[in-house]
Amino acid sequence: MLGRSVELARFDALLDRVAGDARGPAGGEEFHDDGRSRLVDITGEAGIGKSRLLGEVCARARRRGMTVLRGRATEYERRVPFQVFTDALAHLDPHALDGFQETEAVAPLLQRSGAVDRFGLHRSTAVLLARLAAPSGLLLALDDLHWADPASLELLDHLVRHPVHAPVVLAVTRRDRQSPESLAARLTRGLDTGTVVRLALRPLSARDCAELAGPGLPPAEAAALYAASEGNPFYFLTLLQAHREGTPPESSAPPGLGTLLLDELAVLAPSRRGIVEAVAVLGEHATPAMVSRVTGRSGTAFTDDVHALTRRDLLRPAPQGLLTLRHPVVRTLVHESTPFLRRVEIHRLAARELARVGASAAERAHHVEQSLTAWDPAAVAVLDEAAARTARTAPASCAHWLDVALRHLPDTPEHAARRRELVLRRARALAACGGLRESRDLLQELIATPQRSPGGPTTDEDQDLRVRAVVLCALVERHLGRSTEAVALLRRELARGPAPDHVVRLGLELGSAAPLDSATSYAQVRTEVEAALAAARSTGAEVGEAGVLAVAALGEAYEGNMTAAHRLARQAAALVDSLPDNDLTALCEPLARLGWAEAFLEHYPDAERHAERGLDIARRSGQLYVVPHLLLCLSHVRVQTCRIPSALELADQAEDIARGIGSDQLLAFVLASKAAALVAVCPPGDPRPLAVAEEAVAAAGNGVDWWASTAWCIFGWAALMAGDPVRARDAMLQAGGPELQRIQPSMRPLYLEILVTSALVTGMSEEARGWAERARKEAEQLGLPMQRASALRSTAHLPLAQGDTAAAADLFAEAAAESARCGAVFWEAHSLLLGAPLEAAAGRGRGATHAWLRGRRLAEAGGSGMLVGLADATRPPGGGSEAPYGSPDRTELTERLATLTARELEIAELVAQGLTSQAIADRLYVSRRTVETHVSRTFRKTGVSSRTALATLMARRRSGSRFGDARAEQG
Repeated sequence: MLGRSVELARFDALLDRVAGDARGPAGGEEFHDDGRSRLVDITGEAGIGKSRLLGEVCARARRRGMTVLRGRATEYERRVPFQVFTDALAHLDPHALDGFQETEAVAPLLQRSGAVDRFGLHRSTAVLLARLAAPSGLLLALDDLHWADPASLELLDHLVRHPVHAPVVLAVTRRDRQSPESLAARLTRGLDTGTVVRLALRPLSARDCAELAGPGLPPAEAAALYAASEGNPFYFLTLLQAHREGTPPESSAPPGLGTLLLDELAVLAPSRRGIVEAVAVLGEHATPAMVSRVTGRSGTAFTDDVHALTRRDLLRPAPQGLLTLRHPVVRTLVHESTPFLRRVEIHRLAARELARVGASAAERAHHVEQSLTAWDPAAVAVLDEAAARTARTAPASCAHWLDVALRHLPDTPEHAARRRELVLRRARALAACGGLRESRDLLQELIATPQRSPGGPTTDEDQDLRVRAVVLCALVERHLGRSTEAVALLRRELARGPAPDHVVRLGLELGSAAPLDSATSYAQVRTEVEAALAAARSTGAEVGEAGVLAVAALGEAYEGNMTAAHRLARQAAALVDSLPDNDLTALCEPLARLGWAEAFLEHYPDAERHAERGLDIARRSGQLYVVPHLLLCLSHVRVQTCRIPSALELADQAEDIARGIGSDQLLAFVLASKAAALVAVCPPGDPRPLAVAEEAVAAAGNGVDWWASTAWCIFGWAALMAGDPVRARDAMLQAGGPELQRIQPSMRPLYLEILVTSALVTGMSEEARGWAERARKEAEQLGLPMQRASALRSTAHLPLAQGDTAAAADLFAEAAAESARCGAVFWEAHSLLLGAPLEAAAGRGRGATHAWLRGRRLAEAGGSGMLVGLADATRPPGGGSEAPYGSPDRTELTERLATLTARELEIAELVAQGLTSQAIADRLYVSRRTVETHVSRTFRKTGVSSRTALATLMARRRSGSRFGDARAEQG
């Protein structure tokens, strides 16, 4: 390892920390020990020694007792899903996954079939890596990542943005200039967050190359070879080998690398050249048996040739019994110099052999694709099946294989119906992997294509496909931020006089698109939605009726028509609750709409119940585009009900999917929701909420729809909490436009509170009074407790500015009571903590203490750093000296908790942070059932009956610990 001592020292430092050995040598301070995985990005040109360095790192990790998995991406298999991870996991011990409960979720990485969604696979892969890291750490080494398939890159992105909480090191190698822009961007973002460390390999020095050549080479000749190679070790060694074999260059200039390698191949006998070509073409399927079959050679002669090629270091044995060429550059050269028809024949034979041994369609698809030169129904059937099997886990590969099938499918009337179906499937796959514009173009072309079957009128199947294409195109337009175009497209299709069931489908999408566009509010499409509802009822289609009712409920709730929204939501919920999950598969987005409608109506338990059901159905049925909406609905509910860590976790999951889909509009909404959760979870002064809110408004761009308005409103809240009221005010005015009309009517009082507070802080009392009065009027019209509570808090600032603390305290107390009415625990605690010091200032000491204690307890139980910080800032005199009625004293509390085991205490702490049972299971790498068993035992031992009560006990335990520490310091 000449010239790589610095890089190896830094790796040694990291491996020592991960393996739990003594601290490594000086340097490598960036590998700080915080329990998170690290990714080391090794970059450099071809032949610079990246793979050699990675091999040495793997050997050093093994010597430390770490588990080592190494995989390599390959140049000509870039459409094989998860290829580099599959290659790495192929090295697992056969019993490594015994007892692993999520084996099915990672099946595509193990070359097994399984119906999983790709984002669930990402999370399960992180759990798998954490399991494999026990007890001595894990090194996952991924070579030549610049050739990795899109599914592998997306999985890597997840691991960069969500580091594994386990002793895991990911080490990757790649060529800078050949790396996809998306990969470079992902790793650069990781540099900024500290989860990625970059090692850029430089050329060797002249001294290193001279030492590499050995003492037998005269210095002058070594210097000439070094100058020609420019310090690239692979080129230097190739020049050295040619020099020693006495190969004279054809000119005075030193030969290029390609010329040297071709000269090396030129001397091979045809039988041996054929073996080398087969290995180059077969890639990851180049086992000796496969090479023997495709070359038609066997027995002693074949074995002797393989041994001879191995002695020449053209071939090398690789793990899993494979044969490889000694360097990817050699494979590229051989592959490109192999005659085209010879390559086609090798791929054809490989596909046939894989089919004979029962390989899946996805494994065979690469070879089938490369062997296709004309229409072949059997071959296209393999591509079709491979696309179907990868649609949920690797949509980019799915879209590619469908494109290959379409290019070879004859464009004749007899194949027209199949062609349209394949185009629709390809458009759906493209929409799922970020190719929204290409998807839209395909769909528009499909919609414009005559739907007439050969020799006859348009069939029901033709019409059904057209409507599916229109609905999908409208959905894609929405994700592109073009709701106006989506509405126009749907209206044009409705004007064609479709059948009643198609009217329902089109009306559902129209109602979903309209409320999100400032130019086309729900009121302007209400007539079409009502027609869709009538059509559903006329045909007895309960599923369609439930969907239209849900969409209508959200439309009315968004507009602030709460009487109609309550009625429609109740009707939708009654129908949805009566239907089995299988009937609701087509209603995942309407379920999200119903959840959001109920959230805006402040029916939080109903909203959570319907969103969770929709989420389960959407994941099982592979409808990933709607999953973010369901996750964000749950996140919103959990912020309002003060389960903040859980809310942030849900927003994180939504972010993964939004980035995968590639919709700026959706990403803006996701990041705004994440910023809202971060505002609530972070202590005052934390810069993360504002940073994420800034990214949200950047993603929204110049949009003027619901998504953009929401992003600017959350940005205003984050700016206010960051101590910048001027920026907060500007953001709210940007969100609302003239007269704040773009701000959602049913949420306007809450957002007006930001303007009231900003105006007061900046000394604009008259402006604050005007905003507060508007908030009061709009809240009364809405009749929603949480919105009324917000208006009361806004109003409370006005008497406070005049020194009337008692009146202000009364208003904050009333706001807390209103919030409690609907279960908005976050805002109840917020109101109590704002009012507590005013109660004290008004001479109501006991009331102040009670309000502060309850607010503080709710804040701690809900995991809100913002509210805990507010509690610390507003603690009234004597606050905390009195316990609320019915709560245990410290002695009783200690006795209750002393009965818990260490694991039960750990889980109780996570429950107190608001984590769900599944989230706790993921954190601790145990099953959900195990978590729930521990929670039940904890309930029994402590005498509590709910997670909220347990959270309260844990909050008092922490409070008691701080009290004891303070007393010890005073002593």
